[in-house]
Amino acid sequence: MEGAVYDLGDGTVRKIWFDRRPEDVRPLKEFLDELPGLPFRTPRIRSISAGENGLAVSVEDKLTGVPLHEAGLPEEQALDAFVAVVEALRTARPGAASKALPVVGQPFWDGSWGKSLASLVRQRAAASKVHFERDVPAFAELLDHVVSQLTALPTDDLSVVHGDVCPPNVLMDGPQVSAVLDWGFLSTAGDNTFEASLAAGFFDMYGPDARRLDDLLLDRFVQLGHDRERMRLYRQAYAIITATIYDENAGDGHYTWCVHQLTR
Repeated sequence: MEGAVYDLGDGTVRKIWFDRRPEDVRPLKEFLDELPGLPFRTPRIRSISAGENGLAVSVEDKLTGVPLHEAGLPEEQALDAFVAVVEALRTARPGAASKALPVVGQPFWDGSWGKSLASLVRQRAAASKVHFERDVPAFAELLDHVVSQLTALPTDDLSVVHGDVCPPNVLMDGPQVSAVLDWGFLSTAGDNTFEASLAAGFFDMYGPDARRLDDLLLDRFVQLGHDRERMRLYRQAYAIITATIYDENAGDGHYTWCVHQLTR
């Protein structure tokens, strides 16, 4: 979605970015370089240059494996692998580059995790307000509640947040996770419970078993110590932030999914 990728045949790929200049990609490189050791590979950008049109061209390590949703694993094994990714990130301590990274394309960190997320929710709510007021009962009151609850969150125990742990971004080598792709959209320093909440919803967003698998994963994360009400709060925050990020006219399936998260 971000660029055209070409295999160079030497263990690296070249990515020609569609709309980012070198200075836009450097914060991502610094973030990826800063990632601590994890039980799976993560992207590494070796170099960044400018193409003829001034847009960024990066050379990155090639990450191999089969996307989780194509790996043909039994459901329980797939769920185990998925939960293992979230739990591995729980132990990854963020550095300065994590807080410097833009979130959904704009500056994010401002003092604390909760206040930064609350501010982003307020900003993005303005972009979707006309649609939410039509489709979400008492949206103004819900928005105030979400913002106040986020603002009051504790500020300690931060982890590296990927923000889009979903089956296409998890590569498998047999039953083992080999790599996690596609960092940067919602990647930051934050609460691992945010990661758990989103991942539970992303495992199957649109299939006939979506709600069953969502509930199953939420239950598993609760068993691992994540607070259910905080996961619900984070799911609402994500829905408000991203509802119209792919279609400003709220005509796509993602918007419908977000409305369901706010009204379930």
